[in-house]
Amino acid sequence: MGALPVFRWRLAPDGYATRRQLRARGLRPGGQDVAAQLERPRRGRPPLVAYLYRVDLARPVRPMTPGRWRAHAAMMRARRTCPACGRDVGYVIPASLSTCVPCA
Repeated sequence: MGALPVFRWRLAPDGYATRRQLRARGLRPGGQDVAAQLERPRRGRPPLVAYLYRVDLARPVRPMTPGRWRAHAAMMRARRTCPACGRDVGYVIPASLSTCVPCA
């Protein structure tokens, strides 16, 4: 594979989109490789880089199935459960505390 085409920030041609732009259209990259990149120059620092995917090769976002919703709910419940007191505190416990606020 050759070098990726590089475009200046906000000057990418039609037909390319970032992951966020694809998601806003209800699409996903769908296994395709990065097609190009955007670079935003910054003084004295390396440029900001955004990867672009081809819109014509993008696929629709997969719908959430009942099993995925259950897995997501279980994951969020684990993030809300305090390891010290075992309660569901109703918010995601900060990694800096690693316990709920009353236990900390």
